[in-house]
Amino acid sequence: MYFRYAIFAVAVALLANLAKADDWANWRGPAGNGTAPGSGYATTWSDSTNVAWKVDLPGKAGSTPIVVRDAVFMTSAIDGKDGLIKFDRSGTKLWEVTLGAEKEGKHRKGSGSNPSPISDGDLVFVYYKSGDFAAVDFSGKIVWQKNLQQEYGEDTLWWDLGTSPVLTEKHVVVACVQSGPSYLAAFDKQTGELAWKFERNTGAPEEAAQTYATPIVTHYKGQEQIIVLGADQVTCHDAKDGKQLWYLSGMNPGQERFFRSISSPVLSGDIVIAPYARGNSLTAIRMGGSGDISKSHKLWSIESPSADVPTPAATAEHVFVCTDKGVVACLESATAKEVWRTELQKNRNAYSASPILVDGKLYLVREDAAAFVLDAKTGEQIGEANTLSDQYVVATPVFVDGDILLRTFSQLYCFRSKESASRD
Repeated sequence: MYFRYAIFAVAVALLANLAKADDWANWRGPAGNGTAPGSGYATTWSDSTNVAWKVDLPGKAGSTPIVVRDAVFMTSAIDGKDGLIKFDRSGTKLWEVTLGAEKEGKHRKGSGSNPSPISDGDLVFVYYKSGDFAAVDFSGKIVWQKNLQQEYGEDTLWWDLGTSPVLTEKHVVVACVQSGPSYLAAFDKQTGELAWKFERNTGAPEEAAQTYATPIVTHYKGQEQIIVLGADQVTCHDAKDGKQLWYLSGMNPGQERFFRSISSPVLSGDIVIAPYARGNSLTAIRMGGSGDISKSHKLWSIESPSADVPTPAATAEHVFVCTDKGVVACLESATAKEVWRTELQKNRNAYSASPILVDGKLYLVREDAAAFVLDAKTGEQIGEANTLSDQYVVATPVFVDGDILLRTFSQLYCFRSKESASRD
């Protein structure tokens, strides 16, 4: 299992054009599946324990920071504008840059900066609720900038845009799946010029036509492909031109009006794991095929466990699911057989941050900043819940070189164990 996963993780990292294999250059980590390399990460922390540094932030946001070439990049509102901030690995702010006017969030979890940045090692690509979309170099220079809503149609999402851009070998890609102009579009990384645009309208009813999920990019049998979840379907597209290769429908057989999608899909080997139905279904799809693969390539579909908001983590053989209420399970990806299931401490606060698997441990962070660490093989809790005072978290934690970066609505924390500190 571990050898197969290592090969898969390295392949995905190389295909994403990362500067280093262990950079956290997108919100789901080096392998794009919620897993991280390394060991010695802190399993306990508090406001005063294992805190290497923390900094105050200019605005609340749900976006996850990224770490590339010893720099930390984070999107945030800055004085009423969409902004990008660069820190060094000690928490010192190196620069900040602003784009257009911020479009504030409607929901208590929302903001104008919920989409996470992504980097190819040369540029940082940012996207905001306002429609602002840009590439910024590592010195803080805006290389290109445009507004997708002005060019391709207004934002018709009922809530706050959260879909993050993704990278292919040649393009930066954005999925806009909503009630109205829905599309998948690819842009030249260096110029921002439109390379291709695929109209993605599935006929899903009302809010079910809307998604806040982020696509995934993979290679299958030598072809680079993009997988999109939302509007009652999973679709797969050729990364070169956006052409739809296959689709799986039937995820909303009752035509429920409010099945908007928040949790993103994840790849487990060559199996797509798709949470849906407001956390009431989890579907496994075998890659490949063409056209309608709804009957030929669906491996299984279960009602529970699944997730409405947190995106599962996955290895080549297993998927780790955290429900919004803190039920956590490890499943065999090919069969849906439960390896283990556990229920975290009951609390009125939900889980929005996605789980991370690292060093044989599964990390989970609740919205009130309480965090839990489980043994990934057994599901047993390791130590007590970690707490922070008066903090609110929807961003996913980041694990790089022994450091854990956790973004709250007001601060960015770096946690470091004594073991990691002694290796510096």
